[in-house]
Amino acid sequence: MTARAAFDSAPPAVARRRTSASAWGLVLPLMAALLLLYLLPLANILWISVNDPAPGLGNYQRLVNSDAMQRVLWTTFRVAAWTTVCAVVLGYLVAYVMLHASPRHRVWITAFVLVPFWVSVLVRAFAWLTLLRSEGLVNGALAGLGLITEPLPLVRNEFGVLVGMVHYMVPYAVLPLYAGMKGIDPALGAASRSLGAGPLRTFAKVFLPLSLPGIFAASLLVFVLSLGFLVTPAILGGGKVVMIAEYVRLQIFQTVRWGVGTMMASVLLLSVLALIALLSRVVDVRRLFGGGGA
Repeated sequence: MTARAAFDSAPPAVARRRTSASAWGLVLPLMAALLLLYLLPLANILWISVNDPAPGLGNYQRLVNSDAMQRVLWTTFRVAAWTTVCAVVLGYLVAYVMLHASPRHRVWITAFVLVPFWVSVLVRAFAWLTLLRSEGLVNGALAGLGLITEPLPLVRNEFGVLVGMVHYMVPYAVLPLYAGMKGIDPALGAASRSLGAGPLRTFAKVFLPLSLPGIFAASLLVFVLSLGFLVTPAILGGGKVVMIAEYVRLQIFQTVRWGVGTMMASVLLLSVLALIALLSRVVDVRRLFGGGGA
């Protein structure tokens, strides 16, 4: 009797145990690699944050006592929130157009959405710096049209950082939004219009509510990624817009305050985990990102 025949002839309970053992045999090496390469470094960061320069929660108490750290946190969450709103709104428009475009046009739109993934974030940040600076193309065009008499301050502030971050994050918003919209049955919109609802009412009452899971997924993805931005705020902010990642870099590499730097990194990590846990109470996070669920 072959091994396959022996497996097929085994009782259902035994077959399930064998299948489970085989699955664990495949998963355990990956879990071990995850533990060594990801979880242990994170545990080391948490350990340093409560032991450098002295054991205790002194580094975390700085969050309450330090106005500078509070400004960094507030700036990070504010810029990430605005980036999320702008990127999701723009991404929703692009995804909606993709959904209703012809196959040929959809290919072109998809290509333009994916092209930014192939361009370095450093190149994009310097490109926006060139466009938005006082002598850049945007200010030059506005001055040439007679709309301004003096250059507008478009960089080295939050506006410049927001422009660069939104440009980077729009593709991350488009993809989950489009995936969610593809799952909406077009017959529902046709049924709504057949009952007398106009296009706007059909969109507001039928399409938009059904696309909310995609909006939640895109918002979570964009917000979490925006919290850890480093290059774009450093270049377009000109040192005036300091976010958590830049603050951690300064503490680790310049002032050599490892305890403070790892504390801020831990706060960022715990904030992301808390955000995901909070969202999981409202929606099924596994379904948002394509996971299965009973």
